[in-house]
This record gives sequence, C-alpha cells and structure tokens, in this order.
Amino acid sequence: MKKTSLQELQQEIRAASGERKLTLRMDHVKLVNVCTGEIYPASVGIYEKRIVGIYSHELLKEALPEAGQIIDAKGAYAVPGFIDGHVHIETTLLTPEALSEVIVPWGTTSLFVDAMEIANVAGIAGLQALIRGAENLPFRIFLEIPSRVPTAPGLETTGGVLGVEEVRQLLKLPETLSLGEMDPSKILDNRPEYLEKILAAEEGRKICNGHAIGLTPKELNIYASGRLSDDHESVTFEELRNRLRMGIAPLIREGSSERNAETLIRGIVEHQMDTDSCMFCTDDKHVNDIYREGHISYNIQKAVSAGLSPMEAIRMATWNAARHFRVEDKIGSITPGRFADIVLLKNLKKIKPMLVLKDGKIVADENGAVPVKRKSYPSQLLDTVHISPKFSFRDFSIRTDGDRVLCRVIEMIRDQIINRETDLWMEVSGGELKQDVSRDILKLAVVERYGKNGNVGVGFVKGFGLARGALASSVSHDHHNIVTVGTNDRDMEIAVKELNRIHGGFSIAVDGKIVDSLALPFGGLMSLEDSGTVMKRMNEMNAAVRKLGCSMDAPFMSLSFISLPTVPQLGLTDQGLIDVLAHKKTNLILQPSRK
Repeated sequence: MKKTSLQELQQEIRAASGERKLTLRMDHVKLVNVCTGEIYPASVGIYEKRIVGIYSHELLKEALPEAGQIIDAKGAYAVPGFIDGHVHIETTLLTPEALSEVIVPWGTTSLFVDAMEIANVAGIAGLQALIRGAENLPFRIFLEIPSRVPTAPGLETTGGVLGVEEVRQLLKLPETLSLGEMDPSKILDNRPEYLEKILAAEEGRKICNGHAIGLTPKELNIYASGRLSDDHESVTFEELRNRLRMGIAPLIREGSSERNAETLIRGIVEHQMDTDSCMFCTDDKHVNDIYREGHISYNIQKAVSAGLSPMEAIRMATWNAARHFRVEDKIGSITPGRFADIVLLKNLKKIKPMLVLKDGKIVADENGAVPVKRKSYPSQLLDTVHISPKFSFRDFSIRTDGDRVLCRVIEMIRDQIINRETDLWMEVSGGELKQDVSRDILKLAVVERYGKNGNVGVGFVKGFGLARGALASSVSHDHHNIVTVGTNDRDMEIAVKELNRIHGGFSIAVDGKIVDSLALPFGGLMSLEDSGTVMKRMNEMNAAVRKLGCSMDAPFMSLSFISLPTVPQLGLTDQGLIDVLAHKKTNLILQPSRK
C-alpha cells in the first residue's frame, strides 16, 4: 500500500479548505454516519482518493465548493464500502482480478485476507503472487499474515512452510493488519513457535486473529490470555456471548457451507446484546453463491431480516471492523481523511448497491463492475499437483481381521464445517472394509499431492448421500492435498488422477469414467478464467453431483473442509485420521471384531 506523500497531504488540505477544486462532489445523499448513528442530507467532497469534506445541508451557509465531476445521488443513502473481516480469497476459486467482478457490485471494497491456502501450497512466493498489483484492483486487500503454515505440523504434508522469521518479515508489509487465525491447540499446548509469532505481531502493534472453535469457557480464558483478539467460529448464540464476555470480538460468518448469521443475529436481538464489537465475514464462499446471494451485503441483509436495525448491521460491516483492525483512519466511515470508498443504496432494508466507489472512482454500478486488466502468474505456481506415480486404487484398501468391526466415522453436520464422531459397526468382506452405500457410509481419502512422500490417508464419512461415483478436490483445508469421497475405490482413483492431469481442481467420476472436471491451476486452488465462466462451470458440477444422490448446496466446499485437522471432532490428512481436540492421530478401528 503506497504511503501518502507530504505533497499529497498538502493538496488534500488545500482541497478541504477550498483552495483547490474538488475531484468529485456527490450531492443529494442521505449520509449514513456510522460514527454517530445519524442519517442526514449532505454532499460529500472528494479530492483524488480521499474524502475532504462533508457538507451538511443543515449547517452549510455558503455555496458548495467547485468540483471537476458531480454525481447527483438523488436522495440515495451513502454508506461506507463494506468490509469482509476474514476471508480466504482462494476458496472463492477466483484470482483477485476475477473476484472483483462479483464482490464489488455487491458493495465490498475491502477484504481482510488470510492467504493461508496459497501459503500452505507455495509459501511466501504464493502469497506474494496473489497480492502483486493489488493497488490496481477495484477493492482493497489487507493481509492477515498466515500464522499456521502448516496448520498441523507432524500430522499433514504441505507444500509451503512459514516459520517465525518468515512471519516476522511478512508482518512488516504495508498491507498487513494482523496475524492470521490461530487454532486453539497452539495456545492450549503453550507452543513456543506460535507464541513467538504472537509477540512479533504485538511488536508491530498488530492484532492476532482467533479460530476458537469448540472451546469451553475455561479454555476460552486460556485462549484469550494468549492475546487472541477475535473469532469467526461461533455457531450458537451462547458461543458468541461467551466470546464477548472474554473480550474476544465475534466475526459473524455467512459462507457457502457455514451458515451462521441468522442464528447469531436472532440471539443478539432476543438478548438485546450490544453489537459494538461484532463484525461480519464470509471466511469461505464460492463464486456462484456470491453472485446469487451477495457478499457482505448478504450478511447485512440477513441481519436486518433477523431484526437488527440497518444502522447496526451497516456499522458491523464497516466502522466496527475498521476500528477492531486499527484502520479506521483509512476506511470504515464517510468522513474527511478516509479513502473515498462509498456505496449508494436506494433502500437500507434491501442491500443492493446502485453505485460503488473506491478511491473516489466509480468501480461498479447497476450494470456490474468496471473491467479489470488480468495479470499473469508464475508458471511454477500453475504446476503444483504431483501425485506419486505408484498411486492406485489399492492405496484406498482398509485391511482388517474378523467379520465385523467398530469404526470411527466422520458424520457431517449440514450447513456447518464442524463434524461429529459416530462409532458404527461395519461388515468385513474378504478381509477388507468397504463402503456401505445403503447406510450412506462412504470412503474418504486424502492423497499427498506435492510429490514428497506419496502418503494416502483413508477413513469413512457419513452425510454426503452419494449413491454412485466419486468426487475429488485439490482444495482441502489447510494442507490442500487431494481429498476424495466415493462409493467405490476405482472411481475415487480415476477422480484423483484427473486432478493430477489438470493441475488441480474438482472432478467427478462415475462407472470408471470422468463425468466432469473443473481446472483450478493456480496453486491447485484458483481458476484463471473469468467469474462468469467459473460460475457456469460450478453450477454444472453441482448439478452433476446432485444427479448422483447428493443434496448438498455446496458439495465441493463441504468436501474441502472434511479433511481439516483443526475443526472438531475428526479430521483426515494424508497421514491418517486425526482426533482434532486431542491434536493427534487416532485409530480408525475401535474394536477389531465381534462374532
């Protein structure tokens, strides 16, 4: 982020005092002042990138200052540009340039990005490639420096590693505003490497983001003592309230597979809870869901529909987030000195922007976003998927003695990324455990894809509902090895090998053939296509999965989270089944046999 020069500051002050002509003046707005909670008629003066004057019609005694361009808002509400307080940009499946096509028309002008996905694949080189040229985008990228690359050392294989020195280096970047989310095990186990990262952030006056999933009030005490400032993992109102009581600011999430906003907001309204510390985030949301529903605008809309006042909801999406992350001097309000990131709305109860400005320039209107020039990405980051040449369906075999065994099965919870352990008896056939499609118990496997060791971890999952075939994805948090689920081992093998062929992405195999696949070559995470193409292809992929019996709205998003070794209760990595709360490998089979 380019620093303001002395000359630029002097020119802004001259424009504010009337000595220089404004670049832009926006007249006849209903100004939504998130600092005071007021709404009043005004004009907004902009010089170059920043707001230099608010001219209240009630107080103005003289003529409005001259401007090179005038926009007549015709009584529309002017609100600050929306802020996504925590997002993994990679899981939109788009490069930042393509992403602008869908988020900016919904009024999002700032993303607080934890780029841990590309960092787990390619380290600092991947992160730098993602943000290079960000100043040319129609939205801002601020960085939450990944704190856990890898997420579960010793329990997974990753492509990149960010140690203490790498994190210390990245924290000094001008785009940086925090240390990215840190899961509980790093604090509860008092692990020096991660505590050093926290101290490095504190040295630079940066906050530390949390990931306080599944913690009891007692554990929250310990977690908050580790200097974690916020959390986006509240699923129930009780969890949200417990975090507020500990001084941990909640980010209320509404993503593709994590639908938390309505439940949490209804709890806030019912208990008349203060929202001053609450913010919004998407965390992980696919492009087709953004296009159809909205982005942070959808969180605001859900909040208003659940009974929160529009002013409170808009403050959560703007001023609250800017203050929490200590950038309220730059964004979050329509006040002098801040960047001119402004959204015009016809109605505060229907959050559909009619005009969006970033840096005082129109970046979207009701016809869509202003086109953005694409950039090229390093060739080595387009070739990151390298499975072992020895890999085959035989790697999915689970051999055991006896005729029946009691197994740990990952049971999915609809619309959430958390899961529960379900212990189920399964039949052994020919000394091998196989899928039980009649009970919706499918095989789940994670295949190491960095060409390092050829590991394959295998388990079982319940909740996908597939009646035929297999799915595979190279988007699998946070290690991003290839995860596959299927009704038979052969289709799982074919789906995995297809991803090796296309350099990562999503695939569907049925009856020994590939039905469809979507290439995501940038780190095996993102497409190089435009947003419209990716949306169309995702809709086609999801429709193909539904034909196989799966009723999930976002099956590939759900698949991408099922292997996460930091989300309770069970995870699966290339090294095997993980007991998340104990933070260690665990046995798939509980009891070897019962006659």
